Amino acid sequence: MTIYIEDLKFQCIIGILDFERQTPQDVIVNLSINYNYESQFINYADVVELIKSHMMQQKFLLIEDALNNLIQTITNEFSLIENLTLKITKPSILPNCNVSVESSYKR
Repeated sequence: MTIYIEDLKFQCIIGILDFERQTPQDVIVNLSINYNYESQFINYADVVELIKSHMMQQKFLLIEDALNNLIQTITNEFSLIENLTLKITKPSILPNCNVSVESSYKR
């Protein structure tokens, strides 16, 4: 079974520049989760809430650190996950483009 969470948009503190540390900015999270569905399921609403609350609380410096930390947090919380791909996008950091970093996890 695969869960897709696409274009989850919210604001948080992420970045190393002075203005990024002071003012929340838009981020967009895309995620795919593969797991073996038999009698238990992964509640996608819980995954969304975990992502948002974790990113807002941690205030990461680098997208790469946010990815690694978030993957660990999600896979610890949801033990059914077999593999996961997570992408974080900062749509407003540079003019005329979106900047994204993606990482994957496999149990």
